[in-house]
Amino acid sequence: MTTTTSGKKKLTTSAMIASFADPGQRTTSAPFGHALARLAEERPEIVGLSADLAKYTDMHIFRDAHPNRFFQMGMAEQAMLGAAAGMAEVGLVPFASTYSVFATRRAYDFLCLDIAEPGLNVNVVGALPGLTTGYGPSHQATEDLAILRACPNLTIVDPCDSVDIEQAVPALAATPGPTYLRLLRGAVPTVLDEYDYRFELGKAAELRTGRDVVLISTGLMTMRALQAAARLEADHLDVAVLHVPTIKPLDREAILRAARTDRLVVTLENHTVIGGLAESVAATLAYAGASARVVPIALPDEFLAAGALPTLHDRYGLSTDAIVARVKAELGGTAASSDGAWPADPAPPTV
Repeated sequence: MTTTTSGKKKLTTSAMIASFADPGQRTTSAPFGHALARLAEERPEIVGLSADLAKYTDMHIFRDAHPNRFFQMGMAEQAMLGAAAGMAEVGLVPFASTYSVFATRRAYDFLCLDIAEPGLNVNVVGALPGLTTGYGPSHQATEDLAILRACPNLTIVDPCDSVDIEQAVPALAATPGPTYLRLLRGAVPTVLDEYDYRFELGKAAELRTGRDVVLISTGLMTMRALQAAARLEADHLDVAVLHVPTIKPLDREAILRAARTDRLVVTLENHTVIGGLAESVAATLAYAGASARVVPIALPDEFLAAGALPTLHDRYGLSTDAIVARVKAELGGTAASSDGAWPADPAPPTV
């Protein structure tokens, strides 16, 4: 950011790969790198790999702490996952980091057949998931969940904050099969320590109770859901928040308990509206024969613009202001459209 002559901060492209934390918010620096380095002190089989992006995936913390267990693979994501598979075959536990777009779009076949099909303990760490960078479609992994949910044997985690990440790393290392972590990097907000929260793989967590609305969220959108719930409380709306850190396997029982009421059900995700949390929740309800309408807050089914993150989050409906406005509109019966709404075809499901 730069400062104008009027004293106001002007958003610039420096915000394009910066933290999405709000001004003044508590953050923790590189929680993934520090958690992995700590875990490696206890487990000598832990190794780290990077596809020329150690600094930008916080893997440099592990590299500096354990240089003999770090492998720089260069800009060769397919080779990196193939090498990680070979390491896992001989008993090592690799964490392979790159940007999410490269791990999913570019190296999917290697992830699927080299790692997931034999069920190897390889942990793929994808940075810049969804709209956490303003560098445009080449770097915005808005569809990574849709790509990976159909891959058999794969565990998928979308953490909310530094607390989630720090607790998820040892859990993922202990998981026998392959995992994919949507990494929040750099200065990561610290939120969940205020909610008596503990990460448990495959389990959702109710962070707030409420009679009027239930926000079912994942990833960084849980932070926004909590902020929106506090704002709506001032308007005498009682809002519950169910955090879903594990996308696969999905905690269907928790979702059914939350949605089988007369409350407004809203899903929130930092991912395209196609193939992510919203459709997972809707399918869970439909298969169980539950009657509930799901209102999705998500990214649109399109390639997104480049720019500063705060501007883009406002534009595409992920900001706290946008969430509050959407919930009020739905409760007021106006159901105002937004960029994150379901596309015209297919229509939003009523299940």
